[in-house]
Amino acid sequence: MDLKQLAKDISDYAAFLTVDELTQSSHELVAQFPDIASLRVVGHTRLSDPIELLTIQGGPRSAFVFGGPHPNEPIGTLTIEYLSRRLCEDAQFREELGYTWHFIKSIDADGMRLNEGWFKGPFTLTNYARHYYRPEPAAQVEWTFPLDYKLLHFDAPLPETVALMKVIDEVKPDFMYALHNAGFGGVYYYVSEDCSPLYPIFHDIPEWFGLALDRGEPESSSAVIFAPAIYKCLDMEDEYDHLEALGAIDPDKPFSTGGSSESYARKYGTFSLVVELPYYDDPRVNDLSVTDVSRRDALLTKLDKADAFVAWMTTRLERVQPHLRLESPVRSAAETFLKAGVDWRNNERKYVESNDDLRRMATQAELFSAQVVSHFYDFLVLGMFARMLNDEVAAGNDAPLIVEIAAEASQFLEESGAALEGQLDYRVLPIRSLVGVQVCAGLAAAAYVRDTLRAE
Repeated sequence: MDLKQLAKDISDYAAFLTVDELTQSSHELVAQFPDIASLRVVGHTRLSDPIELLTIQGGPRSAFVFGGPHPNEPIGTLTIEYLSRRLCEDAQFREELGYTWHFIKSIDADGMRLNEGWFKGPFTLTNYARHYYRPEPAAQVEWTFPLDYKLLHFDAPLPETVALMKVIDEVKPDFMYALHNAGFGGVYYYVSEDCSPLYPIFHDIPEWFGLALDRGEPESSSAVIFAPAIYKCLDMEDEYDHLEALGAIDPDKPFSTGGSSESYARKYGTFSLVVELPYYDDPRVNDLSVTDVSRRDALLTKLDKADAFVAWMTTRLERVQPHLRLESPVRSAAETFLKAGVDWRNNERKYVESNDDLRRMATQAELFSAQVVSHFYDFLVLGMFARMLNDEVAAGNDAPLIVEIAAEASQFLEESGAALEGQLDYRVLPIRSLVGVQVCAGLAAAAYVRDTLRAE
């Protein structure tokens, strides 16, 4: 399989597809290729949308690919659009890979509908934040798999998670691809096990599409590094051990989340891949020149800055809370992230202050990810906070304090977006490039798994 040639065939995409457009496309594909493609319902969302599994018959191996594990992450839906059609149209491609493929285009369709306001653009930082929705951890499909580990006991999977469990248990995938994506930065990878033969191609693929590897700080201080920009899949077991080492486990405070899809599929010997891709980047995301700021100081400054930024929202949330009327996913997420972030930052501060490895001087990439990219994600919480209040006003809540703080939050969102953009030399990344990296990395991994299994 010539991945470089395949990379040239990836289509241009002007925008992301809505949930209804994705569903229509699946039905059209099955109607066009009924001999090899089929659809069946494997569950329903919390709002009763059917969850459809698209299966394309091929070889003896089994691959399971699902999009939108977090609903603000639609890149993978177009990756599935490309792969599913290419598999149906190209018999040689299908046979060479040697898999029967199972796809769910958007596993959290309810949440994805709440993001559709930015799917057609404009793709500015502020417009993304205005329409951004990411559920709190207990409402995330990816992090509510059953799990028993030490004092962590979780058995409250969401209906969408149950659907994933059903498919994993049925098809016992040799290869599983949860199509996550990040927001700002560079390309980085998670794999379920050390797979060094894949690392050179993983490092090369972004260059084919004009993208950069992310050489900044990992998104979690519990991350296990296999190679530059390549990590072991995050799981709650590692996170638990990390918190336990910091003395941050409270036995009287149960965890609100469970395991991941990767940890659930591990019992079948499944190889799992995640490719994190941004919508925006900046030349500093892989700049390895050394600064005069230590990693420790950069990370502590990040936490101090987040405390101050979040405090602006928290003080206003306390004032408006008695007047809120809507019980909505956006409100639940905004409130949870504001409250839970306090404990997370306190634990992170313990880690930073106790880790001597962080005394070395930070690279530009590490400094940028610590102090700018991290602020971008706090800015997205502000977007949900402003949206929560504007939804109240739109629903007829005319309490003077709600109207006042809604206007104030919207103004602060616009001002913060302008200030953030002023710190950046950012570009909006072509959707084609993002899909291309995800497609090529997934196919490289699928071939690796196929050949490794054959060798065994």
